[in-house]
Amino acid sequence: MRTLVHLSDLHFGRIDSALLAPLEAVIQRIRPDVVVVSGDLTQRARKSQFMQAKAFLDRLPRPQVVVPGNHDIPLYNIVERMGAPLRKFRRYVESDLSPAFVDDEVMVLGVNTARSAVVKGGRVNVAQLRALSERFCAADKAIVKVLVSHHPFDVGPGDDESDIIGRAGAAMQVMAECGVDVLLAGHLHTSRAASTGTRYAVGGYEALVVSAGTATSTRGRGEANAFNVLQLCKARVDVQRFEWNSPSRQFGPGLCERFERTPEGWRCS
Repeated sequence: MRTLVHLSDLHFGRIDSALLAPLEAVIQRIRPDVVVVSGDLTQRARKSQFMQAKAFLDRLPRPQVVVPGNHDIPLYNIVERMGAPLRKFRRYVESDLSPAFVDDEVMVLGVNTARSAVVKGGRVNVAQLRALSERFCAADKAIVKVLVSHHPFDVGPGDDESDIIGRAGAAMQVMAECGVDVLLAGHLHTSRAASTGTRYAVGGYEALVVSAGTATSTRGRGEANAFNVLQLCKARVDVQRFEWNSPSRQFGPGLCERFERTPEGWRCS
């Protein structure tokens, strides 16, 4: 079993700085096998914000799988937005836009869904799907396969359907062919874990989609600042939410859900 810490939507440039030290401390205590950050490290893709984000990541355990979000593309600098949208992200945070962590129990692959032609939305392209297929399908079937994107493959009731990643249907076909188990995302600033089977009918295939809230931003959308801790094995995934508690000034365990693989797909027990 592997332990994965899932952070998202840090938004340096618009954070509650009082959360940083307690967040670092609790993640160090958890001792994860891998730390995942599913995008939006900055608020406005400025150099100073990326440098702050990088300094924060440097204080967290490694290995790490970090992908960009739509806020990591400059909004107002049109020349940079269209010509080199992720130049600062690649320089200061992560040069590889297809980051990965692989060992004998888990394969975690990241994919860049941020696009300069749109302000908020995101998508995957054919080349990215081909690359994901080559790596996921070649992996041992006993390995837990995890995909990390900023934009989600599913949203909850009442959420904006336009937030779902572009080309989601084609991507889900690839995920089904390769037996991908878990899809991690952010973007919505809300926490959620559910099966993809309700939205996608792909020959009986289901993945577990897990969204993380914002760990440090002041834009919580009605939720406390939070992150996820996943305990991963092929037959079971435990999703533990850690939430900021203002009176105690620390992150503590919140909702914990256990998902077990059944003949009908992932079910919360």
